[in-house]
Amino acid sequence: MAKTAKIFIDGEAGTTGLQIRDRIAANPHVELRSIAAEHRKDANARREMMAGVDLVILCLPDDAAKESAALAASLGAQAPKLLDASTAYRVDPDWVYGLAELTPDQPGAIAAASRVSNPGCYPTGAILMLRP
Repeated sequence: MAKTAKIFIDGEAGTTGLQIRDRIAANPHVELRSIAAEHRKDANARREMMAGVDLVILCLPDDAAKESAALAASLGAQAPKLLDASTAYRVDPDWVYGLAELTPDQPGAIAAASRVSNPGCYPTGAILMLRP
């Protein structure tokens, strides 16, 4: 039996968060976890949620994404994996660039990473057009 991944979308009330939620909600191997609307901006509530999940998808403006990444990092070895949908970590060398087609080793690097940055639609289009 496949393990059910526990996922928290930090910023799930925004456009990107809602779209991601809709796309993964029906997956039987995913358990989506949420914070009550009145606690969405409460750092302690978000940190507590992060402590109980496998993955946090950051669907936030850059500064808020950096704050959330710091909250996750404060959990040390219990920190969940992070997937950043903002531009905050897009070119940060400590984050794996989430474009699997970039190099032959990139899919493995993404799968093994604890922090993955989203390349975004415009960079993805340009890179895939120019890279081959």
